[in-house]
Amino acid sequence: MDKQLDVLQGTLDMLILKAVSLGPLHGYGILLRIQQISKDRLEIQQGSLYPALYRLEHQGWITSEWGESANNRKAKYYRLTAAGKHRLQSEAEKWNRMADVIAGILGTTPEEV
Repeated sequence: MDKQLDVLQGTLDMLILKAVSLGPLHGYGILLRIQQISKDRLEIQQGSLYPALYRLEHQGWITSEWGESANNRKAKYYRLTAAGKHRLQSEAEKWNRMADVIAGILGTTPEEV
């Protein structure tokens, strides 16, 4: 069961917001943070990450500034804005409600129908 899972459509933004809520990170750091907190069960592709970062920044949910990475390279660091914090909370609540509904549906037995 160590197989990596595909990220469900519509969850990438929420995962990025969560990763950045834990502290400012550069793009590659966000990939690693999501992989770390998912216990290596999720891996985000760079081709999906960078358009999502641009979109989230354009919507005002994250902000960025240039800094220096651990290996002395110039890197763009992203952090959560107040609007992003509210968006993350809202998305997490919706996700949890949907997960409860799906779990209820999957747990239904023929006798309950």
